[in-house]
Amino acid sequence: MAAPVSSNDQRSSHDDDEFTLNHTGSQEPLLAGRISEDAGLIQLETEDESAANKDFIKISRLLYTSHFLSTWNNRVFEFGAFLFLAGAIPNTLLPASIYALSASASAVIFSQWIGQRIDSANRLSLIRQSIFGQRLAVAAACAVLSLLAWVPSLTNDPVALAGALTALVAMGVVEKVCAVTNLISVERDWVVIVAGGDESRLRRLNSLMRRIDLFCKLMGPLAISLVDGVSPKVAILVTTGMTLVSLPVEYFAIARVYKAIPALRIPKDAPSRDDTVLGLTARMSSWARATTTNFKWYTSHHVFLASLSLALLYITVLSFSGPMTVFLLALGVPSGALCGIRGVSALFELSATWIAPRTMKRIGPVRSGIWFLNWQAFCVTAACLCLWLDVPRIWAATGLVCTVALSRLGLWGFDLSAQFLIQDEVAEPDRGRFSTQESALQNLGEMVAFGSTIIFSRPDQFRYPAVMSAGAVGLAAILYATFVRGRRGHLVHWEKCACYSRHDN
Repeated sequence: MAAPVSSNDQRSSHDDDEFTLNHTGSQEPLLAGRISEDAGLIQLETEDESAANKDFIKISRLLYTSHFLSTWNNRVFEFGAFLFLAGAIPNTLLPASIYALSASASAVIFSQWIGQRIDSANRLSLIRQSIFGQRLAVAAACAVLSLLAWVPSLTNDPVALAGALTALVAMGVVEKVCAVTNLISVERDWVVIVAGGDESRLRRLNSLMRRIDLFCKLMGPLAISLVDGVSPKVAILVTTGMTLVSLPVEYFAIARVYKAIPALRIPKDAPSRDDTVLGLTARMSSWARATTTNFKWYTSHHVFLASLSLALLYITVLSFSGPMTVFLLALGVPSGALCGIRGVSALFELSATWIAPRTMKRIGPVRSGIWFLNWQAFCVTAACLCLWLDVPRIWAATGLVCTVALSRLGLWGFDLSAQFLIQDEVAEPDRGRFSTQESALQNLGEMVAFGSTIIFSRPDQFRYPAVMSAGAVGLAAILYATFVRGRRGHLVHWEKCACYSRHDN
């Protein structure tokens, strides 16, 4: 007697028959349906990716707009303040020196507070506060400079002059703190989140943000110096006008980025501390403990050596800034030629924003960093030799200009490589305090470089600060090589070199 066939067995048998039939005779319609369905899914995914790329481009442009306006106004005022002070109080560098040292010192002193705010405050509120504070400080400083320009007799009154300089230094401190807060927040926090974990997007954002920085660094001072050449009073008014007009545009552009990226609205894990209830002594003690704790944490981080190497590069006079410009003028280089030299240098700097991302994509940020840094070390060493060799002044100036311009490619290539490493390996809740510790060291390096030109103030002594600059780059290269060896276990693939040698033989 045959065993009864269950309904499950019947369905299984029917399915097998259907599979056999389709497999042998009528599979085409079924496959066509599946292929059509897969093609539809692929098309939907492609459309989604295309829409996401369009959204990313729109958001990136808003971020670039905000960053450009912030950086442009910062560079214009930073350079313009020296021009306006020199015009109001001629024949002395003391006021400008006091102003510059105070601004750099403020970035060091307030680094712990800035880092705490970046890691704990609402992102949009913090950025808006920095924008508003920066613009108000510049407008107030320009008002003081206008008084000195329109009422020259104030410079003959020691009390009035001291009051004006005190106000300028105070506004310079506020502007510097707000500018550092904005820069670190956007370049080390917002950019990473906008990239959304996509390394290619992050490299592109980093390179374009640095391109904006370098463009503003070149064109901002050039633009305000041209206006100042026509009329210092008009230059002050132009600086004030640009500052106030750009405020609402930057203010709302960054808000649209914030609303478009949900991850930016996620509250931060780092707790916000409120020391307002403490007395002055207790507050100072708390600040000192927090500063010491943060610095110890910073030095123990596994990317500390890479960060320190980057900070050491700020101890330099071998750049087309104030000290080297004054030295070249003393050598007899015409001021018109200096504008051309700055332009050529800017081309090398901008080229790094194209070369560095491609190099990092090919060999990785760790290896690209050591290649760029070694190139810079080679160029600044050659620049020092130009100052110490017994050659005609025109040859010394030509060699110095060429080697320093070439070194800028290595500087900004390493800057982008190190920045990518730090963005990738510093946890989100710690980005603020890490970057502000690094920024404090960078500003300290600038203070050292500026102090060296005060000590060795004569043009024939410029070679001594230049040697110090080359030494700082050499030390940075050694420290970064130590970092690379610790990370990869080696600096050179000796086994590949040996293999190539055997192959050649």
